[in-house]
Amino acid sequence: MAKTASFALVHLTVAFCVGYALTGSVVVGGAIALVEPAINTVAYFFHEMAWKKADSLRPIFEDVFSQTMLVK
Repeated sequence: MAKTASFALVHLTVAFCVGYALTGSVVVGGAIALVEPAINTVAYFFHEMAWKKADSLRPIFEDVFSQTMLVK
């Protein structure tokens, strides 16, 4: 849990620093540091859903490709 918490702190710090460096605004840097991880969390959820779907389709594609490779 400590590793997760430390990574979250690093992530927030980097997001803040990038936002501040690009805009010069502490408010914008802070907003980016709060909003970006929330959006990343949602994006990660959909990313995982896509990978699960791809994994479920893998046997179908492997079967189709193995059959087409045998026919020459």
